[in-house]
Amino acid sequence: MGDGDDAAAKAGNSAKARLTQIGQHVAPSAAKGSQRRKKSVDDTLPADYSDILGQIATLKAIAANPDKTARGYVRQKKAGKLWVRERVDALLDPGSFQEVGSVSGTVKWRKIGEAREEPVEYVPSNNVQGFGKLRGRTILFTADDFSLRAGHADGALMAKTLYIEELAVALKLPILKLVDGSSGGGSVTTIKTTGFSYLPAIRNFNIVIKQLNQGIPNLGAVLGPAIGLGAARVVACHFTVMAGDIGSLFNAGPNVVANATFEEGLSFTELGGPTMHCTNGTIDNLAANEEQCFEQLRTVLSYLPNHGLEAPPVISCEDPIDRACPDLRSIIPRRRERMYDARKIITTLVDQGSWFEIGALWGRTAIVGLARIGGMSVGIVSLDCEVNAGAIDAAGSQKVNKHLKFLDVFNIPLVQFIDVPGFAIGTVAERTATMRHGVALAATYAATTMPVFSVLTRRAYGVAGQIMIACREPRTLVAWPSGEWGSLPLAGGIDVGHSFELKELEKNEGIEARKARYNELDEEYRRLMNPVRTANHFGVEEIIDPADTRHLLTTWVKHVYTVLMPVRIAERVAGKLQPVFY
Repeated sequence: MGDGDDAAAKAGNSAKARLTQIGQHVAPSAAKGSQRRKKSVDDTLPADYSDILGQIATLKAIAANPDKTARGYVRQKKAGKLWVRERVDALLDPGSFQEVGSVSGTVKWRKIGEAREEPVEYVPSNNVQGFGKLRGRTILFTADDFSLRAGHADGALMAKTLYIEELAVALKLPILKLVDGSSGGGSVTTIKTTGFSYLPAIRNFNIVIKQLNQGIPNLGAVLGPAIGLGAARVVACHFTVMAGDIGSLFNAGPNVVANATFEEGLSFTELGGPTMHCTNGTIDNLAANEEQCFEQLRTVLSYLPNHGLEAPPVISCEDPIDRACPDLRSIIPRRRERMYDARKIITTLVDQGSWFEIGALWGRTAIVGLARIGGMSVGIVSLDCEVNAGAIDAAGSQKVNKHLKFLDVFNIPLVQFIDVPGFAIGTVAERTATMRHGVALAATYAATTMPVFSVLTRRAYGVAGQIMIACREPRTLVAWPSGEWGSLPLAGGIDVGHSFELKELEKNEGIEARKARYNELDEEYRRLMNPVRTANHFGVEEIIDPADTRHLLTTWVKHVYTVLMPVRIAERVAGKLQPVFY
């Protein structure tokens, strides 16, 4: 038989075999010489996929139970820090943790049979993230595991971080970041692992800015060294807090700094600890430890909506809305040179126990924070007359500027207590660009649209006074009988306005004559500056009894929430209002 015949025979046999196979498939019982199909690999695997579920359970068990002899875990505990999953348990409501990416990491597999394998080694991703609840509210969170590669990037960390940021925007859920490491940044060993040096690009930063501007709460805690990208991620939050016993933040660590700037021997704390960053505004608040960080995160979130297309939460209020505050009648000293406790005004007027200050350690001429009036969230801005006499300096302007944007993106109305002698003056004020930052503050007052209620408690002078008083038209403002205002305070103002007269009097009649004339002018101006005279000319809308302030504020805030808030939300939904945080 030739080659052609062989080929034909083979083709015939092949076709016959295929036909027989099809026949058996269609009608196996009718096929001649039918045989049982050979048992496949799929038939040996559990029908309920328990093998796959078992692998997942094994990996989850490893991730949930760290090797307590591992160098990274030992280092974490020696530093006095909680392990990452201990942090998750401490932060979230019990039983509310739902992990996303629970088995991401590096696995070494062992073959145990045909098409079957089992994990024998597993290094989890050094990031834990997912869903949880804070005081009953659903949130997203991401937490670094510094015990694994000191929080540097691994195969899944960047992808997980990017995903959770995008999920927060898609689901309009608050996100909390527990930062301890570089949070997605690499180390030089990444070059060896990947075989090349990657071009750095923060792919998810646009997502973060979108979160911030959409009023999706983005809150961060520094629970160890926050380095490079980790530092950037936590600073790019609506609110940040640092654990004073273990927290630090820097662009690069001490070893890199020593090589670049020759500043040698710096500790983490010296380079970027709380005394550095909680006093310069990089981090908003200081907490004693991790648990206090978590409590501050819970507290801040309680004032905020889930996103900017809804109103802030309203809670029941046990504090009477018409509670009189007679102590406020005497809190402002009649002697104008004396100071008083501005925070006492705040805590007296807002719902008892609701005052939460933000940034107390920096920009200290200004006081900002959150509170409730009648159970409704409000923002607070005040000046502290005990610091630089209340004159707004560069840092104070920056602090108020940030707070105004914060309130605007979260639809929180502002109550401000005005006692401002003007912008800070002197060489330090000029060197720190006080006027430049002051004008930026004026621009933010003009650009934001949340309702503002102003209580003029004492002074309102100069450009700074104008910025605060005229921030809304028509303004909603009341003054206390202790109010005084003008272009310049009398101290210094008389010297400027009557400079020639006083100099001539001193030259011709002596210093005592000058002093006598000065006192006459001072008395005359104080009489003319009686706030009632301003009210006579409708220069101020109303002078009220300080004891009645809480009732007025409560009435106004209720109107904002019931009448103005629905309109504001509708305008944001329609795109007519687009607040900007960054």
